[in-house]
Amino acid sequence: MRWEAQGLDSVAAGALPGLAKLHGLVRSVQTPEFAGITFHEVMSKSALNKVPAGGPMPFTWTVNPYRGCSHACVYCFARPSHQYLELDSGRDFDSQVIVKINVAEQLRRELARSTWAGEPVALGTNTDPYQRAEGRYRLMPGIIDALASSGTPFSILTKGTLLRRDLPRLADAAAAVPVSLAMSVAVFDDELQDAVEPGTPTATARLATVSAAAAAGFDVAVFMMPVLPFLTDSVEQLDAALSRIRAAGATSVTYSALHLRPGVKEWFAQFLHRYRPELVPKYRALYRDDSYAPKSYRRALAERIRPLIAAHGLARTEVQEGTGTRAVSCSHARNEDGEWRARPAAASGRHEVATLF
Repeated sequence: MRWEAQGLDSVAAGALPGLAKLHGLVRSVQTPEFAGITFHEVMSKSALNKVPAGGPMPFTWTVNPYRGCSHACVYCFARPSHQYLELDSGRDFDSQVIVKINVAEQLRRELARSTWAGEPVALGTNTDPYQRAEGRYRLMPGIIDALASSGTPFSILTKGTLLRRDLPRLADAAAAVPVSLAMSVAVFDDELQDAVEPGTPTATARLATVSAAAAAGFDVAVFMMPVLPFLTDSVEQLDAALSRIRAAGATSVTYSALHLRPGVKEWFAQFLHRYRPELVPKYRALYRDDSYAPKSYRRALAERIRPLIAAHGLARTEVQEGTGTRAVSCSHARNEDGEWRARPAAASGRHEVATLF
């Protein structure tokens, strides 16, 4: 691959707004292979991120080698994180990707500290570590080796089929520490998937990756997150999806209904107006007053999907001690409505939904 790059000082005139906040910016890179995307390579001062205490997550630390994501999922909950850099949570999140080119080396240093207690580390909790750029930057092999050699259990959640490249390395790591793998597959209709997740591999490709990971000896969870109201939530759609997941060799499924926090809601609304404008009134009714669909919808979804998960043999809860993301099923970490639900980070400002849909 031929990369055209230009060195860029973080406070240079003409730099994108907010890039002055990126300490250690090395250069900004564009290439025809990733048309319309700019990668901003940085030397990160830290690799481990502490998860705030008191949350619902079954892990304490995360590593995020990238910020922003070329998967371009219109519903991605991480979109508002780009606003810190004075970039927008829409097009900029998809096209201005921060790459921590020294993340593996920095992680190795942090894990070597005498204060490190070997707590579980999760990858894929913010932006995907196996998005397409990973094929160029190859940050994950060094991260995996650093975690395994330090005796640190870890988990990976991804939509990326690049995971297959690292399965031998992950199998070696799993001989030393607990390793948990999960694949996110929310949309099983190719046309809809191309509209709502335009930068992701197809569901078929992701399920083939599940099969490859299972053949390598892993218990692989599938995250059906989010379930999209009126688009992917019928009994027939859910049953067909679960059948394919089971056939791929997954051992458990977790799900969640779509939630639309500020910074995401606006982007999803634009998509809906373009793709399915007749659903706009229904979404307005569901999400007018909250980021989450109302309890009545979530309970109805639970009543549809939980029996199907059980019928397909995907409701087993297996807690893999020491791992970050456990083998999560519909019965693990669920709320009163029977769905897995993580608390979103605090949003900045309040948006009136009525003006968005």
